[in-house]
Amino acid sequence: MYTPLPYTENNSEKRKRGAMPAKLTDKQQHFLDYLQHKIASDGQAPSLREAAADLGVSHAAVAQHIRALEEKGHVKRDGRYSRSVYLLNRARQTSALQRWREIPIIGRVTAGLPMYAQTEWNGTTVLDADLFRGQNLFALRINGDSMKAAGILDGDLAVCEPRQYARNGEIVVALIDAEEATVKRFFLHADHVELRPENPAYPAMRYGFNEVLVQGKVVGIQRGPEGIK
Repeated sequence: MYTPLPYTENNSEKRKRGAMPAKLTDKQQHFLDYLQHKIASDGQAPSLREAAADLGVSHAAVAQHIRALEEKGHVKRDGRYSRSVYLLNRARQTSALQRWREIPIIGRVTAGLPMYAQTEWNGTTVLDADLFRGQNLFALRINGDSMKAAGILDGDLAVCEPRQYARNGEIVVALIDAEEATVKRFFLHADHVELRPENPAYPAMRYGFNEVLVQGKVVGIQRGPEGIK
């Protein structure tokens, strides 16, 4: 049985929070506290059955509470019948508690998908799920400064969406001759593939169609202290 910790917010704390969200009834507030506790401890919202058992109420009562919290801007659902319930902050965005996702850092890219079955992992990195929503994302450590004009620096993590095709101008992870992985801007010409750097110190490279395999599109960059020059 869930028992919330006693807590009363004072007026000073209310002022710090700024504009107040829609007022909840005592029962709704109790249910919201329960959701926050379960999501913090389990990493996901409880099922209707689990919540009903924990709180000693009916499934219908749980569903009614969720609808009320959704209407008042405290939670959102993926769909009407989805178990995926997300807590919202004052800006009506998913709260930090549920916004993070972990993806692998790929140490070596090899040909073919799914990539995770054929590549070497070199740790993981955590992303904001509101910014990076693609499926099966992976990260690749950048070596060198050939893409610095595009804001991609030595030591950065390129966040990539697995793909085996590219549109002209997109920045991709490409595998050359099934051995060497590179991050470059992609251009398809009538008789060759061009992989173009974003640094005038490096020449554009031309390859035959059978020499280049696109493995992913770069959708963002993660930069830590080791990537700041």
